[in-house]
Order: sequence, then C-alpha cells, then structure tokens
Amino acid sequence: MDLTPALLVEGLAYAYPDGTQALFGIDLHVEPGERVAVLGPNGAGKTTLVMHLNGVLQAGAGRIEVAGLPVTKQNLKEIRRRVGVVFQDPDDQLFMPTVREDVAFGPANFGVTGEALETAVTSAMAAVGVRDLESKSPLHLSFGQRRRVAVATVLACDPEIMVLDEPSANLEPIARRELAEVLLSLDRTMLMVTHDLPYALQLCPRSILIDGGVIVADRPTEKILADTQLLAQHRLELPYGFKIP
Repeated sequence: MDLTPALLVEGLAYAYPDGTQALFGIDLHVEPGERVAVLGPNGAGKTTLVMHLNGVLQAGAGRIEVAGLPVTKQNLKEIRRRVGVVFQDPDDQLFMPTVREDVAFGPANFGVTGEALETAVTSAMAAVGVRDLESKSPLHLSFGQRRRVAVATVLACDPEIMVLDEPSANLEPIARRELAEVLLSLDRTMLMVTHDLPYALQLCPRSILIDGGVIVADRPTEKILADTQLLAQHRLELPYGFKIP
C-alpha cells in the first residue's frame, strides 16, 4: 500500500522581494483523494501558499513534495503536470479557438500525442459535461460553462492535485450547483481556495484556516464553520441565516 502523501509541506516560509513576510512556517499533509478547503481573509497568505505548490514561487525555507517529488527547479515541468491550477477567471486559462483545442493544449504540451491525447481530451470533457461544446469557441460560452472547460483543461493533464482558486466566484446558482456536482464526481485530490464557506462545507470534508501567514486551524470543515468565535477572529462570516447542518 502506497503511503506517500499527495502533498507534503514542511516549514514553508516565504518573504516577498520587498521584505514582506507572507508565510511563517506552514506544515500541511494531504492524503491522496482528500478534498481540503483553504480558508482565510484577504492577505492571509492563501495565494502565496498555492503559488509555491507548482513552483511559481520558490520557498525561502522549508520543503514541499507532490506525490513524493520535491518541488525544485529541476522538477518543475513534472510538478506543473502534477499540480493543476484552475484560475479564478477562466478567461486567464482559455485562449484557443475551440473548447477541444483548449482541453488538448495542456497534455500536448506535456508530450502526450496520438490516441492517448484523444482519450485524455475526450475523458476530461466528458467528466465535466462539455462534450457537446467541443467545437464551440470558449468566447461563446456562458461563464459557468467556461469554468467547467477550465476544469477540463487541467483534468486532461491527469494531475495528482487540482488547486481551485475561488471556483464558485461569479457563478449563478444553477452553474454553482452544476460545478459542485462535477467536482464531487472527480476522484482527485483537491485544494480549494475559497471565501465561499457554504461551498467549502459542501465540497471539502477538511479545511485549513490561514491568517497572518500561519495555519491557525486544521479541522473538519463543519467544526471550523461552527466555531463562530474563530471565524470572527479571522474576519470570516457565514451568509446571513446559514445554519450548519
């Protein structure tokens, strides 16, 4: 039985070039298949943490491994295949003439060709329910459809971890529900950065709460959201009238 964690972060610290210390020693252990929400107020260090996972930022101290592979400069290409990031704005991710070409771009870039590429693309589109849109331009899709296509572009690369940045942002209720159903159906390790606390509860059994560059809580999502004092202390709030089941 493979006991290698999907993600291992130990003692991660980082200061921006202007001297601003953003992370102060993050420790995080995520098992394969876990779905973990990353919660916290603006400026807490959530995005800085995520940018270390695929090597956009290089750690000042500490170490990160993705499925046993250290995040280092020499491993960057494989790390970026293993850690797929779905951006908050799908228009940052979609730039090809058709949906199918967009979904094929990533795996082709990682050297997948021929039948294997066709299978990866078709499977990813089917998994998020956009097979019927494959010949359309992403410019002509609704925002919710574009977000699902963005998920497919990452899924086609067969990542170890999917990182979702505010996946429910700007979605109308039906698109929000459709995306939740897609994400729950995927057998993937996920980190979901979100301010949408009910969405975190729906999708992620576990949450970490980051503030001031440290993890201040790492518990079942339900327990974090039920702790109103903790939420208030870190400038988070459930929507009016929302009750923890």
